Amino acid sequence: MRIATWNINGMKARFSYLARWLADVQPDVVGLQELKMTDDQFPRELFKDAGYHAATHGQKGWNGVAILTREPAEVTQVGLPGQEEMGARLLTVDVADLSFSTVYCPNGKSVEHEDFQRKLSWFDALGAHIAERHHADQPVVLCGDFNIVPAAIDSWNEDRLGGFIFHTEAERSRLKRLLNWGLFDIFRSKHPDQPGFTWWDYRGGAFHKQQGLRIDLVLATANVAERVTAVHLERRWRKKLEGMIPSDHAPMWVDLD
Repeated sequence: MRIATWNINGMKARFSYLARWLADVQPDVVGLQELKMTDDQFPRELFKDAGYHAATHGQKGWNGVAILTREPAEVTQVGLPGQEEMGARLLTVDVADLSFSTVYCPNGKSVEHEDFQRKLSWFDALGAHIAERHHADQPVVLCGDFNIVPAAIDSWNEDRLGGFIFHTEAERSRLKRLLNWGLFDIFRSKHPDQPGFTWWDYRGGAFHKQQGLRIDLVLATANVAERVTAVHLERRWRKKLEGMIPSDHAPMWVDLD
């Protein structure tokens, strides 16, 4: 079974690129973030033609998440309870033997901005929701764009960026709460010494300068983590492809035995 996550930074702008990736990688379950469209705008029929069922939680012009599945899935949660004003940022389905959630976590803008405190509150709500709705001995996957750099290795320049947005102890402590509950950072478990960047700014040649951040994660409980046979993160899916402009995020996919 192959599961995946990808912040596509706009479905309208990225559909052809995404379709090419789906055909090449053939994932079974995909969590998508930053759709920037409503549910009725989502191209369900096009995904159906490609062999996927789609569950969505969209929003006009901003945010929005979706889950694509090879087999039918049951939607079990739409939105993070109590955080509706923060937009369409969480979706959960039961598919195969997994409870699979995709999240587009708030950015926070800067540590001085009022949205930073809203971001921390959103993560507090996420931690409480996971603990209330799930058990660590169940097969649970929580994936998406977390907008947190977990540790120094996950940043191109921790010395310069430490204490700034994505790099604060306040943010990292919220992520640690999820890990302490019983989730494992799948990429870091398999690749303890690789930066594994997933996002590069479009500006300033950041991608070619290797100035990236690892902010897209696949987290899973132990009985999923022990089934992992491979974790894939390929820079080529962050490159321009036959005239198609990529997202500023790279996709990540995980193979389960």
